[in-house]
Amino acid sequence: MKVLTVAPHPDDETLGCSGTLFKHKFEGDDLYWAIVTGIDEKSGWSKEVINSRQSIINEVSDNYGFKEVFQLNFPSTKIDTIPVASIIKSFADIYKIVKPEVIYMPFISDVHTDHQIICKALNSTFKWFRHPHIKKVLMYETLSETEFNFIGKRSFQPNVFVNVSDYIDDKIKTMKLYSSEMDSYPFPRSEKTIKSLATLRGSQSGFNKAEAFELVYERNS
Repeated sequence: MKVLTVAPHPDDETLGCSGTLFKHKFEGDDLYWAIVTGIDEKSGWSKEVINSRQSIINEVSDNYGFKEVFQLNFPSTKIDTIPVASIIKSFADIYKIVKPEVIYMPFISDVHTDHQIICKALNSTFKWFRHPHIKKVLMYETLSETEFNFIGKRSFQPNVFVNVSDYIDDKIKTMKLYSSEMDSYPFPRSEKTIKSLATLRGSQSGFNKAEAFELVYERNS
C-alpha cells in the first residue's frame, strides 16, 4: 500500500498520525511525506535556522522510513498569498509520481489558516476519474490547532480509530526531534498532552492508546 501524509508544516505529521505511520511501516507499506510550506532567507530566516530545520526533517524522515519526501516550499503562514491552483497542481504532480492509495491530511477547520487552505486544495484532487488510485482519505487532529477551534464552522468529529499502543513511544521519540515545538505541560505540545490524547482516543475505541481520524473519502473495489 502506498501512503501519503500531507503536513502543512513539519511536525504536523507526527502530532497527527505518527503512531499510524509507524504501524504502516511495520506492515510493510510504502510511506511518502509531503511538506507543503518552507522557510528561506528572503522571509527573514537565518541560514543556521534553515539548515537546522532541514537536518530535523532528514532525521524525522529516517525515523519513519519515508521512500520520498516532497518539500513544496510554499511560504509558511503566507499560503493565503498563493493561488490555490498552484497548490492543487503541486499535489497532482506528487500523485503522478506516487499514486497514493491512502492520504492523511489535516483537519479542515483547524485554527491555522495554512491548514484550512491546504485542505481545500486537497479536496479538489479527490475526484475518482482523475486519480483512481486514491482509495481512502482521512483527516488527522493536530494539537494546538484542532482543539483551539472555538468559533469555527465545526469541531473535529472522529469516526476512525487506529490502535497505536505499540507505537506511542516511537511517536514521543520522534516528536522530541522537534524540540523547539515542545514544552512542559500544560502546553498543548507536551509529552503528557500527547499521551493523554492517545489515552482519550483509546478509551473511545477500546484500545490502550489510539489516534483518531475523520474519514473524508473511501472507495472500495
